[in-house]
Amino acid sequence: MNLEASKKKVEALTAPRNAVLVGASDRPGSWAARVWRNLHKYRFPGPVYSINPRRDTIWDKPCYPDFKSLPEPPDHMVVLVPAAGVAESLRAGAAAGARSATVFSSGFGEAYDAEAAHLGRELAAVIAETGLAVSGPNCMGNVCAKSRFVTFPEDRMLTVKEGPVAMVGQSGGMMLFANGALNERGIVAEYLITSGNEAGLSVGDYIAFFADQPELKVIVIYVEAVSNLETFKAACRMARASGKHIVALKLGQSEGGREAALAHTGSLAGSIEAFDAVAGEAGVVRADTLDDIVEMTELLAFTGAPSGRNLGAITLSGAFRGLLLDGAERNGLHFRPLEAATTEKLDAILGVGSLVGNPTDGGYGVLTSADNYINSIDAMQADPNVDIVLVQEQIPREAGAGRAEAYVGLLENYVATRAKKPIAFCAPASHGHTDFSRALRAKAPHVSFLQEANKALRAIAAVARRDEMERLARGAGGAKPMRTAEQTALIEQLRARAGQEASALNEFESKEVLRAYGIATPREEVVSSLDAALAAAQRIGYPVVLKALSQTLTHKSDAGAVALDLATPEQLRAAYDAMSKKLAGEKLDGMLVGQFVKGGLEIVLGLHRDREMGLIVMAGAGGVLLELMKDVAFCAPPVSRDKALDLLDHTQAGRLIRGYRGSAPRDGDAVVNALIGLGQFAVDLEDVIESVDINPFVALPQGGLALDALIVLRRR
Repeated sequence: MNLEASKKKVEALTAPRNAVLVGASDRPGSWAARVWRNLHKYRFPGPVYSINPRRDTIWDKPCYPDFKSLPEPPDHMVVLVPAAGVAESLRAGAAAGARSATVFSSGFGEAYDAEAAHLGRELAAVIAETGLAVSGPNCMGNVCAKSRFVTFPEDRMLTVKEGPVAMVGQSGGMMLFANGALNERGIVAEYLITSGNEAGLSVGDYIAFFADQPELKVIVIYVEAVSNLETFKAACRMARASGKHIVALKLGQSEGGREAALAHTGSLAGSIEAFDAVAGEAGVVRADTLDDIVEMTELLAFTGAPSGRNLGAITLSGAFRGLLLDGAERNGLHFRPLEAATTEKLDAILGVGSLVGNPTDGGYGVLTSADNYINSIDAMQADPNVDIVLVQEQIPREAGAGRAEAYVGLLENYVATRAKKPIAFCAPASHGHTDFSRALRAKAPHVSFLQEANKALRAIAAVARRDEMERLARGAGGAKPMRTAEQTALIEQLRARAGQEASALNEFESKEVLRAYGIATPREEVVSSLDAALAAAQRIGYPVVLKALSQTLTHKSDAGAVALDLATPEQLRAAYDAMSKKLAGEKLDGMLVGQFVKGGLEIVLGLHRDREMGLIVMAGAGGVLLELMKDVAFCAPPVSRDKALDLLDHTQAGRLIRGYRGSAPRDGDAVVNALIGLGQFAVDLEDVIESVDINPFVALPQGGLALDALIVLRRR
């Protein structure tokens, strides 16, 4: 993965030597006029040129007919011509020396416009041919504070200065709203990139560039669809290794959201569960709303990530203490009991009337002196059952709150000089800011000011989950297990069998593959006659199961191709005759006679290829409950033992495996080993697996068996 090339391209895009407006127009309100104005308004230091063959002058400056007529070679092109002329403009500009371009134009196949899709393909081909660094098409320009390069056509005043945040997203409007919300909180985005349809540079390319910018702490991304998955994952890991946090708002939480992505940028978004599974392991924190984006950015830019899910809090209100307790339970966080030594210290500091515990309601005791305030925080910080300390406070919005202003300064100094764990202020409700409060917040760069208990705790929980997923991914990325001779042979066979169209293995073939990867199945035999079926049943032992084998019968129960619990030869004979007559028109590979397994817990295991994020591993409640309960969880392959256990912990099926309300526990190791085998299979044949469905896998008191299986192949 050549991320160095990505960095160089984004550098060329964000800090050009000059800018050339292709399709310049001085029509009031036009994007060209607004881009010209903002390049000058925010003092871009390089020359700005205009190209329009129908004009000699524009904005009282010379206007040129083409790139060859410019006083110097072009470096960055701001392309504002109609879609049909974009490819040729880029080709001509690149030939004249341009390194980068921002393509505002739309009409490349988005909005369900199939007739314009060929323009999108032509554009992508020209970008690949020329090597240009291109943001867009269908974008709204960029803000790059370090180089004073602003092509974003916004009339309202933008904050253009260096700060701890970079933003990139496929929607210019969404970037503008998010930037405004961050600015309201006094948070500055140094970069605001609108990536549009991403025919050229993708969000991963920008993340790789941001990873090298030392002043940045948080990278905020808005993603409709990940256009280059491998670049995205590698760039996220690079950014995390550089100490950056990545916060994402992702479209596609519903079918309507996925269709909206297709309509907006022509991007085909996958499921949000797949994004969470893959992007989470690469270090991405996903937010559900713009408000969550702001809260997570506030936390990560100024406080950082806690080392775990254990909270400590000092409140000034018993009611707020209750809100924190409710919010913690709702978000999977914990207020663990404090050690006796901690409660003794707090009791001595706060005195009578304070509710000493976790959270601690300090009441007025914590406010009686600066020493009490800091000593209370110090005691909470020292407790081993606390990963992050929350202190109730709302930042003053105007002068006059001397105590609050002083305590903000006290805590900032404490965090900057002494704190061993993250500390954050937390206000009971969301509130607006003023110039006064933003100035005060700027004096406390080591402390975040979180707003509203549930929103704040939701941000902390999301960050904690990111860290858990990263640890699990690192644990699963060790030495690969040695392939057996049987696995090697199967890999070659399946690759040879996979074609451009999806094709299914029959159940017996599917189970052969599973057994090669350590996933047990019942005793079974393939037969082609009634006599052979009776003989097989005798060897296996009654009761038995009878199933029709076919690559086309993917839902055997619906087709009447399954008979269960056949306890006698007579029952087997009757089932065989009835099934043979009912399926007379089907192309069968034979019949399967197998051991009938009673009892156990039915779960579903499998692999699913998401159209955007690739193969993911699935586990959850199976059998007839699958569609009703939708109790499933996902992770990215490969799968370690710890990752398998974590996957099951995020399902109700996992609770049932461990034993629930007096029911006997099932063999969890058998389920874990099956998930590990599926993960290895996904890694070995990532390029040809379309899906694997094991439903049900029955977890028994001892062992577990794949009772049914379907593997679908398709060459990528």
